[in-house]
Amino acid sequence: SFRCFGHFVSHATGGTTSIALGFEGVSHGRHGWEKPADAAMLLCSFLFGAFACGLIIDKNQVHLGGKALYGAALVGNALLLIGAVAAYDETEDTLLPACFAAAACGLQNAMCTSHFGAVVRTTHVTGTLTDIGSTAGRMAIMFLRKGCRRARLNVLECAEIAVDARKMLVLGPMWFAFFLGTMVGAYLQNHVGVYALMLPALLTLSVGLTYMLFRQRLKDQFKKMEGSRLRKEVEEINETLSRAQSFVHDYRLAG
Repeated sequence: SFRCFGHFVSHATGGTTSIALGFEGVSHGRHGWEKPADAAMLLCSFLFGAFACGLIIDKNQVHLGGKALYGAALVGNALLLIGAVAAYDETEDTLLPACFAAAACGLQNAMCTSHFGAVVRTTHVTGTLTDIGSTAGRMAIMFLRKGCRRARLNVLECAEIAVDARKMLVLGPMWFAFFLGTMVGAYLQNHVGVYALMLPALLTLSVGLTYMLFRQRLKDQFKKMEGSRLRKEVEEINETLSRAQSFVHDYRLAG
């Protein structure tokens, strides 16, 4: 998007900064209102995409097979990217296609904001790298306090490390996927220009349509998997209670 449109369409922090700097520039006569107005349009487009996602997906946590219309959101994302390609004309102002792409980013970014306890943002990685660093730091200090010996960790510390490890399994691959996608996108843009956006558009469109067509089947499958998981957990709890009762019985007999 940046190479074709000349705008960072997912950089809401930079957009907000550009608006503020634009006001300062206007007040000192360095430029007109076009610069802050363009930044405001991109920011509002991103916000509109997130708002539209909130209308059709009412959960922050991913819940496939539920009432949330993930298929419609993915199809909408694809249509916005296709709209950006269709609106692009290198001889004219590129703000309109950039706004389409920004709305697609906002919609995609709002589809899932947490997973396995990790805060998820799919269109930028500042927060992702912050979470990777802070989570790794928490895990490291727990091990350092115990002399880097896992056997010395108590039950609570082991549970905290297990939760943080699950977060890292989300955050690490997500950062790498962002890096890989950027690199692939750059190579594609060199060969096909703005049509490189058609790759993510077609991917999200196919996934969205597949989800919409097989939503009920997926819902039934997820229910079956959830039922199996719950039965396994109940069996483990019953087994633990049985061992505890046996222990108490033997203790009383010994007393």
